[in-house]
Amino acid sequence: MSVADGLKAAALLFVAAIAQVSIFSQVDIFGGVPQLVLVTLVAVALLRGSVAGAIAGFFAGLIVDTATLGQLGLTSLVLTVSGYWIGRYGETTGRDRGHAPFSSVAVITVLYAFGVLLVHFMLGEPAPAGSVVEALLPTIVMNLILTAPVYALVRVLLRPRDRTDYATEVQLLG
Repeated sequence: MSVADGLKAAALLFVAAIAQVSIFSQVDIFGGVPQLVLVTLVAVALLRGSVAGAIAGFFAGLIVDTATLGQLGLTSLVLTVSGYWIGRYGETTGRDRGHAPFSSVAVITVLYAFGVLLVHFMLGEPAPAGSVVEALLPTIVMNLILTAPVYALVRVLLRPRDRTDYATEVQLLG
């Protein structure tokens, strides 16, 4: 990732994190909350790969943790892993497919919710799985609604690279 792309991605994630904390966290539809940071992270990771996705996830999580005065590193940990795995999916199979952003957002929304639940449980904090499961479907729907405009914006700002630019791309033999 070039320096200019890194700065663009950082600015996008910073704005998304601030909007998430100040605006989107107040939106509650059937118990679900849209996750602009997660959708933006998916777009960046799909377009720039696993390393950029992991770095972007850590950066975005750190901003969210700092802005909410939550446990520092909790959101960063889960978003770092999320960014890495979505970036791997983009590097190996999913980048050129039209459904990739939507399927990635749906899957990572579920994994993110259970990842946060798991981290809370491992820290010995209350981890009510019932509320997470109840809010999961509305959250997925709202994230999927955000996917098209967010992915289009990120795609315009971070132009997709040619497939020949990826030296680490997985190639199937046989």
